[in-house]
Amino acid sequence: MFAISLLFLVIGVSTLRAEEQNLDEISRRLDNPLTSLWSLTFEDKIYVKEGDAIEGSTLANTLFFQPGLPIPVGRNKDKVFIVRPVFPLVTNPVLDSTDPDRVNGHETGLGDIQLLSLLGPSRLEGIVWGGGATFKFPTASEDVLGAGKYQAGPAAMLFNMKKPWTIGTLIQHWWSYAGDDDRAGTNRTDIQYVIRYALPKAWSVGMGPTISIDWEADSDDRWTVPVGLGLTKTLRIGNTPVKCRAEVHYAVIRPETFGTEWTFMFRVAPVIKSPFK
Repeated sequence: MFAISLLFLVIGVSTLRAEEQNLDEISRRLDNPLTSLWSLTFEDKIYVKEGDAIEGSTLANTLFFQPGLPIPVGRNKDKVFIVRPVFPLVTNPVLDSTDPDRVNGHETGLGDIQLLSLLGPSRLEGIVWGGGATFKFPTASEDVLGAGKYQAGPAAMLFNMKKPWTIGTLIQHWWSYAGDDDRAGTNRTDIQYVIRYALPKAWSVGMGPTISIDWEADSDDRWTVPVGLGLTKTLRIGNTPVKCRAEVHYAVIRPETFGTEWTFMFRVAPVIKSPFK
């Protein structure tokens, strides 16, 4: 009886270790923007905004829904083409036009929908790169929630996926080319930089903030440069792997007139079955 109990214990421990290793691999694969895994990402960002335009600070919030839908391409299926639409539900402060130091409530609704497309080699380790295009569409339900312009530009990524580190960058740029003639043109660059260190049992620590550059703004209002720190855990809910992440970012450089000082980010990304596997 003791031998049978010991056998079941060994089998159970071996199964647990195999599952942990599987979750470790899923976690690292999801850190790669050109992963072959399909996922549904829900990301909520709470922004603390301040500047000369208001007295004190105010909050904003955006809930993003980002389905990742990679498609294997190439003669040997050795490349990945990924299409990632981003649907934002935005809550923004409304600045009072009669009192420049006052926030006149908040407006909530659909923001500008974004679409990122990338093509590159399918790799799990080493240098991972890709290039493509990025777009924004004037779908915002209110002026304060979007730019009111059709925007497009290039996108590129370069990652070094060498255990236990994941280090890389995803760069996107948008120029406006059509839209509401009464709204200002756009010329903007976003540079997301990622530094993560894998820990045992599908944990990781690191950051993935985004540097924003508004080339149309005055020099004092052009740059937002955040740093941050957070934790990531990949777990299984039923049979579904789910990647959970929480991070906080602080903008060491930000617009003087009105910009984001703190960002609190929470993300949940369940993995779904790909029709190509």
